[in-house]
Amino acid sequence: MSELSRLQSLFEAGKISRREFLSRAAALGVAGMVPASLLSTPALAEPKKGGKFRVGLGHGSTTDSLDPGTYENDFMIGSSFARFNFLTTITTKGEIVGELAESWDVTPDAKTWTFKMRSGVEFHNGKTMDANDVVTSINHHRGEESQSAAKPNVEPIEDIKVDGDTVVFTLNSGNADFPYLVSDYHLPIMPAKDGKPDWQSAVGTGPYMQTNFEPGIGLELKRNPNYFKPDSAWFDEAHIITIADVAARTNALMTGEIDFMDRCDVKTVHLLERNKNVRVEEVSGTGHYSIPMRTHLAPFDDNNVRLALKYAIDREKILETVLFGHGYIGNDHPIGKGQRYFASELEQKSYDPDKAKHFLKQSGLSSLKVDLSAADAAFGGAVDAAVLYKEHAAAAGIEINVVREPNDGYWSNVWNTDNRKWCMCYWGGRPTEDWMFSTAYASGVAWNDSKWEHEKFNQLLVAARSELDEAKRRDMYVEMQRLVSDEGGVVIPVFNNYVHAVASKVAHGPDLATNWANDGHKYLERWWFAS
Repeated sequence: MSELSRLQSLFEAGKISRREFLSRAAALGVAGMVPASLLSTPALAEPKKGGKFRVGLGHGSTTDSLDPGTYENDFMIGSSFARFNFLTTITTKGEIVGELAESWDVTPDAKTWTFKMRSGVEFHNGKTMDANDVVTSINHHRGEESQSAAKPNVEPIEDIKVDGDTVVFTLNSGNADFPYLVSDYHLPIMPAKDGKPDWQSAVGTGPYMQTNFEPGIGLELKRNPNYFKPDSAWFDEAHIITIADVAARTNALMTGEIDFMDRCDVKTVHLLERNKNVRVEEVSGTGHYSIPMRTHLAPFDDNNVRLALKYAIDREKILETVLFGHGYIGNDHPIGKGQRYFASELEQKSYDPDKAKHFLKQSGLSSLKVDLSAADAAFGGAVDAAVLYKEHAAAAGIEINVVREPNDGYWSNVWNTDNRKWCMCYWGGRPTEDWMFSTAYASGVAWNDSKWEHEKFNQLLVAARSELDEAKRRDMYVEMQRLVSDEGGVVIPVFNNYVHAVASKVAHGPDLATNWANDGHKYLERWWFAS
């Protein structure tokens, strides 16, 4: 390998910066040999300020609220990262670093965490952020009356107190993952007002300030001139609009009406790739398609019925037909193959109508008829996936009636309600196993969309959280994945890649984050116009 090729490989892997790449190339006398195409890539484009960034997202609902405890779709998640900052944040490399917290210390038992706050950070209204703002912001999600989706993350907190420029969290048990938990998009730091966080004003410390918000329609932002991170927030303005229909989103990008679209239709993504003014980008992460059953309601209260449905779906066909190969097979638990404790040793469930019939017989049934609610608001191709599932299940004597639901209001009227016992769903996943399980599988949490209760699972969840022995901790998480896969109330057929597209003038660094979609939902902070 030539020295230039080696440098290029180091740069593309994110191991050296653009400046270092060009400096070394010049020192070697090979700067003139750097391909022009490489110099024009987004990874090598120099960041610069300016322009209005127009975004079309497949999420957003008229029922959206500015209360961060309610955020449940990519529109509101992205707006959270645009308007606010958090104690910690996850880098494009998947590392946890301080954001509003400058640093932190922890006691050996992982129960007491002390975060030193960054000084001189201002809210959009000019108020200086301090430790008291942190306490009121976190307390917004705590307590018996809280309906926040972040309640499972903050419930282990026994006490929060201010000590000078630090915030001290005392947990009821050790949690080695606590710095990850406070990066949750539900937990932005908001200005305290009369002892409570002022979420109604949407004022934060973040890279952009809200100028207009219409739920289900759009959000208008302008750059925060006093943002404390000098090398970020490059756009002068940003306008995010909800375009639920993927064909309309695609057309808007192709015709130059928007500069970025998420959730590309993988059936037609090849058409985007032919357009010289558009660039398609793709990364694998923790996002997955799920089909939760309300396990406290018949017939889903019988695990034999649940197992029958898990063996009645052809995962390979879903991957091939709905995702066109842009993802990988799921095994009815939410932990992705790139995560630390992924249970690769579990037997992979596959399409087996005879086994599905066996489990139906075990439940005392010779056939089954169930409704499955679906809308493409759940994920692109959700209705197609439901229809495919119907065809697969018929061979096992299972009749699935696909109920097509409206896109608008799907997340408030269909998902996670007893109005619909079974529905299509999408999860972006979480950076850690504990976070994912605590958010959607622990007993009694707000987003346990299958209403699954399992005593052993919940015992393991608590024990693994504070276990410092890596081997023992892994064994616990593997067992939890097995329990969810074999006894849980969710069918998870596939993990999807994050596939989005941008105008060719949009630039960013060499890496895209994989912890959530859209560059970890920090695209507004990290991206810029190259020309």
